[in-house]
Parts: sequence; structure tokens; C-alpha cells
Amino acid sequence: MNFSELFKQTNQLCRLSPDGKYLVRGSSGSLLITVPPVLVPQVWSLEQPDWHCKIDEGSIGLVSSRWSPDGRHVLNTTEFHLRVTVWSLCNKSVSYIKYPKACQKGMDFSADGRYMALAERRECKDYISVFVCDDWHLLRHFETETQDLAGVEWSPNGCVLAVWDTCLEYKVLLYSLDGRLLSTYSAYEWSLGIKTIAWSPSSQFLAISSYDEKVRILNHITWKKIAEFEHPANISSTKAVVYREVEKCPVVVSEDLSSSQITVSSSLFNTQSKYEICQLPVQVAVLKPDPDRANPKVGVSLLAFSANSRYLATKNGEDNMPNNVWVWDMQKGGLQAVLEQTGPVRCFAWDPRRPRLALCTGNTKLYLWSPAGCVSVKVPVEGCFQVLSLLWHCSGDSLILLGKEQLCLCYMETEEQK
Repeated sequence: MNFSELFKQTNQLCRLSPDGKYLVRGSSGSLLITVPPVLVPQVWSLEQPDWHCKIDEGSIGLVSSRWSPDGRHVLNTTEFHLRVTVWSLCNKSVSYIKYPKACQKGMDFSADGRYMALAERRECKDYISVFVCDDWHLLRHFETETQDLAGVEWSPNGCVLAVWDTCLEYKVLLYSLDGRLLSTYSAYEWSLGIKTIAWSPSSQFLAISSYDEKVRILNHITWKKIAEFEHPANISSTKAVVYREVEKCPVVVSEDLSSSQITVSSSLFNTQSKYEICQLPVQVAVLKPDPDRANPKVGVSLLAFSANSRYLATKNGEDNMPNNVWVWDMQKGGLQAVLEQTGPVRCFAWDPRRPRLALCTGNTKLYLWSPAGCVSVKVPVEGCFQVLSLLWHCSGDSLILLGKEQLCLCYMETEEQK
């Protein structure tokens, strides 16, 4: 494992191009870059440095700006979600889509880039519009059985669209491409419901996280629940391995006081850590959320499948179990491992090619988990570089580690180098 020198960046606005050739400090298509200020997004070409354009929506203002999957259209969402404007960079044509809904995830593209699903709100009712991205004509438009739609997400194979309702109601609806309702799933009533969802890359599983600190798994054949993963404070499963991060400060022996040992805390002598395997049963540290604090961050907040769909990683809450990552084995239907960190987990991401999980906790280390075990790696750079977020390269051979104002590249050891 090798690390680069530090490079400057701002606000963690770093993106890899889809083909993995370029790294830019901003949003990007594969050969074009857009940097959206508040009112006027600007676009540059990496192949034609002299080419440049500005996209002016006038006085209406913008909420967001994003690329279409083909990298040849820019979609602007105006203030108050009055409309979505589709700007073509090839023929300068403009298309307008009215009534986009302001919600958690109101727009999603199919993995092959052929279709876009857009949540809409008209006359106090929720609708979904499916557009063909080649020419942006409307393919399907249908009403959803939701009280206050919160998000939409295509399955990786593009055959099913998952729609979930407001957090006040636990409800997931599965629609086909032609707008037919395939199934509806609700785990309970009269309590806070869904936090987020995640499809497995194989499209065989749909994971649903909720405020009751559980993850429920639906299968793609009957759309019924096949597994339910809890996050208990006491781990007693004999099949699970609990890795606990243990820190130790380096000790320096003073020449003047040879019988004394001095513990040094500075950027030169950083705290070292390693993982220890705990003997079961294990009591996981649990924090009690402040009842007087508004919007407590409880429930399963993060979940992601590995590239082979074998493993699911989850994090249960920011306020009650912030230091733990849970890894579940979909094949065995149970808990595979728990990583207990010394600090709150800020981010985790799966290697796009291998069953390997990377995570960070806002300190100077990078952590990796695989079925073979866990490792803690100190980022060997000058100064105090704290890893706040991370991104995998599409090849899985490198990682981008993002700090507050700097970034570092981490090159993983490949099979050819072993």
C-alpha cells in the first residue's frame, strides 16, 4: 500500500470521472466538467480546452445542477422546485419538466442511462414520470400510493423502481417500468418508518433501513421479507467476529531521565492502533440520545452492499451507536463481523471489484475490512491530515482520501504486485 503527497482541495468537492481517467475538484462527466455557482453553471471540455459555456436560467435561481448519464446534458432544478431544465450541449436544445418534487431523492437514472424517474407533486398528490434520456420524451406517468413520497431508486438491472414514503409511515412500493404496481411492503404502523434503502448490485435483494434500528431484506421474486437484521447492544452470535480498535501512544525514553518514560502527543508521534478480536459475548457501547435535542439521529443511517452482493455493511445511528460498523453475510443470512472503532464512523465504502470495505473516523488512519480480517493503516504524510471521507477508484486499485482542505491518493497492492 502506497500513499501520494497531499494535494489541495476545497470543501471535499472532488469527483472521479466515470471512466476513471480524471480527478477534478468539482462535479464531472467523463470528458466535461461543470462548476455550478448559485445562478450560472459553467461547463468546460477536457478534450477541447478552448470550449466553454455558461448556462443561465435567468432570475429564477437554482437549487441544484447535475449531469445526465451520457454526459451531454445538464439538468438544472430551479428554486422552489418549479421545474427541471434539460440543456443539451450538443444541439443547444432545451426541455422543461414541470412539478418536480422537493424530497430526499426525487430523481434517479437507470444504471444503463436509458431512463430517468422523476418524483412530482401535483394537486397534493404524488406522481412518477419516466423519461427516455435519448430525447427526453415522456414514457410513463402514473400516480403513486404514497402520502408524501420521500424517494425513488431504480434497481441495478433497470427493471424495477422502488418508491418509499415519508418517514412518518413505513411503506415501500415496487413499480415496473410500465408503471404497474408489483408489490407493497410495510413492516409496521404508527411509528417512524424508513430511513433509506439500498439495492444489491445483482438486483436480487432490497435492503430497507428504518428508525427501529433494523434492516429488512426483500427478495426480488416475491418481494417478501427473507431476513431481518437487528443491531443489539449484546453480541452473542457464535458466527460473528468482533474487531475492537485498540489505541496506544508511542513511548519515548528520555536520555536525561533514563528511568522515566514520557508519553509524547504531537504530529510527529501519532497514536497507533490495531484491531483485537474480542471473545464473545461482547457488550457494544451504546449512547443514550438526548431527549431534549431536536431531530435525534437514531435508526440505521448507512447501508451498502459489496460488489458481489455477498455482504451488507450498516451503521446504526449517529447518536446511539456511532462507533460501530456491522457486516452481514447475505448467503448465510446472519452477522459476519462488527468493527468497534475508537471514534465515530464518518464514512464507509465498498471496493467496486472485491469484497473489501474501507472506512474512516476523522483521524489520521484508513481502516479496511475483508473476509480475511481487519487492518488499521496510518496515512504517512506530513502534518496532521485527518481522513473525513473517501472514494474508491472504479478499478478498485486506489482510494481517494479527503480531508478538510487536502486530499491524498492511496494505491492498493494489486495481484500482479504480490
